[in-house]
Amino acid sequence: MTRYIRPILLVEDSLADAELAMDALKDANLINPIVHLEDGVDCLDYLYSRGAFAGQGIVEPAVVLLDIKMPRMNGLDVLTQMRSDERLRQVPVVILSSSREESDLARSWDLGVNAYVIKPVDVDQFFDAVRTLGQFWAVLNQRPDKD
Repeated sequence: MTRYIRPILLVEDSLADAELAMDALKDANLINPIVHLEDGVDCLDYLYSRGAFAGQGIVEPAVVLLDIKMPRMNGLDVLTQMRSDERLRQVPVVILSSSREESDLARSWDLGVNAYVIKPVDVDQFFDAVRTLGQFWAVLNQRPDKD
């Protein structure tokens, strides 16, 4: 029996932050593939296997690392859509944002986010934070299997 390895979905419009996050996830020695998308529209297209991702089959990430402020569709709208969908409701979502706005934090928790991490300004702290998130959500966290 082949075990399905869930990808880690990184949705981040800043290429510098995305590169650093991907380096941190690779440094964590995770076997999970890392998929980087740059906005919420692409994220939902990927999750629903439509648009540029049509035909890829259903994907259930180990975790979605989601920025809030992105072009075309922001992270909170993505989170709203995911939590309203029975199939995606249990997919862990971690907001990884530079926003310290109380309204973003409160709304994220109201929508059912699993964690909210403010991006550290320090590069080494950011790297460590993402590596730790990847290890926790991709290795330690257990989700129920679906039939």
